[in-house]
Amino acid sequence: MTTPAAPQPQPARARTLHLWDLLKRPLTDREGESIGRLSDVIVRWRGAELPLVTGLVAAVGGREVYVPVEQATAVDAAVLRLTSNVLDLRRFERRDGEVLLRADVLGHRLIDVGSARLVKATDLELQERNGDWVLAGVDTRRRSRRLFGGRGAGAGQAGGQSFRDWAEFEPLIGHSGSALLRGPFARIRRLKPAQIADLLEEASKDEESEILRHVRADPELEADVFEELDEDLAARLLGARTDEDIAAVLGRMRADDAADAVAELPQSRRQPVLDLLPAGQRTKVLTLMGFNPASAGGLMGVDFVAVHPEARVQDALSAVASSPSLQPEALTSVHVIDKRGRLSGVARVVALLQADQSAAVSDICDDDPVRVGPGTDVVDVAVLMSDYNLITVPVVDERRTMIGIITVDDVLEATLPSDWRRREAAEPPDAHHGDSS
Repeated sequence: MTTPAAPQPQPARARTLHLWDLLKRPLTDREGESIGRLSDVIVRWRGAELPLVTGLVAAVGGREVYVPVEQATAVDAAVLRLTSNVLDLRRFERRDGEVLLRADVLGHRLIDVGSARLVKATDLELQERNGDWVLAGVDTRRRSRRLFGGRGAGAGQAGGQSFRDWAEFEPLIGHSGSALLRGPFARIRRLKPAQIADLLEEASKDEESEILRHVRADPELEADVFEELDEDLAARLLGARTDEDIAAVLGRMRADDAADAVAELPQSRRQPVLDLLPAGQRTKVLTLMGFNPASAGGLMGVDFVAVHPEARVQDALSAVASSPSLQPEALTSVHVIDKRGRLSGVARVVALLQADQSAAVSDICDDDPVRVGPGTDVVDVAVLMSDYNLITVPVVDERRTMIGIITVDDVLEATLPSDWRRREAAEPPDAHHGDSS
C-alpha cells in the first residue's frame, strides 16, 4: 500500500493594498478615537528597486500632517490606528525624493515602456515584501463611475482592475527633486528615438519638460530625437532654448535635419545659431539651405562613403566600417569618386561582401548608376528609386560632381501624407506574445 505524499506547503501570498481602497480610511489614536483620515501615501525612489513606502499623509484638524509608516499598527487594516498618541501636527512638506502617490501618480499619465505610449494610472497596488511596503503595480484600465466610489467592486474580474508590474512604466510626476533620483538610466531611454518623439508629440507641456529632462542626459539621444520630431514641435522646443543650447543639439544632428531645423527658427535667430555651429557642420547646413526643400538638393544628406577608383574591395568595406556616424541607410552603398570629385560608379555593400576582397571596386561597381540633379523634384526621385529598387541615389551637378546622397527613408518622409505622424503605428503580430492576459 502506497502512502500518499504529504501536500507541499504553499508559499504565503503577499499582502496587497489598492490605493483607492486605502485612501480616506479613518485614522484613530491608540484608544480608537477618530483623529482624521488618510489622504496620501509617500514613497521614495530607490533606483532600480521598487519605490518604498516611507510614510503617510493624514488630514487632521483641517491640515495635512506627516505620519511615519511604522507609527500605524497595520497599514492594511480597515482603520489605521496609531501606536502612539503623540503626532507631529506641523503642516506636511514634501522633501526631495518623496513622491505622493495620490497627488503625483494616481490619475496622472505614465509612459508604458513596452508599448511606448502614454497611459493614465487609475489605481496603484502596494505590496508587503520582507516587512516593508512597496509600490508594486499599476492599473491603467478605465475605471467605471461605480468603481470610483467603491471599495474594489469588480476588482480582478472582467471590466475590473488589472495590475501590471510597476517596473514596466516610467512615471511623469513633475517633481524635479524626485525625478533626479531616478538617475541617468531611466526606463525611457530603452525606447527608440522615433518612439520618444511620438511621446513628445502627444505630451502636455509639463510632460514634455519631464521627458526632455531625461533625454538631455544623453546628448546623442537628444539629437536623434529631434531628428524624428515634427518640424513645428521641434521648432517650438528649440525656440525655447538659448542660441548656445540650440547649436549644441544641431551640431550632433544630421546636416539635412539640422538645416531644416535652422530654417524653422525665427529669422533673427538663424545667423546667431549658425555662427555657433562647428565649422564643418555650418558649411554643410549652409549648403543644404541653398536648395529648394521640395527638390533632391533639399532632401539629400552630404555625408556618404567614397573611395578612389583604384581601391580594392577590402578598402571599400573598411571605409564603411570606419564611418559609424553615418546613418545606416547611407552605408549601404560605396561611391567611387575620381580625382576631380566626379562620380565614377556605385557599389552596393552586399555585392562587395560577396566579391573577392582583393578585387578592384571598379570591377564590382555600376559605372553608370542612377543619379539625379539637385533640382530634381522629390516625386521624380521617389519614382526612380521605386523603379530601380534603390535604397540610396547619388545627387550630382552638371559636371557629375557628387554633392550628396538621398536615402529611402528621406523619400518616404517627403512623400507620405502630411498627417502620417498622427496615424497609429501598426503593431507586429507577436506584440503581445507571452502576455498572461
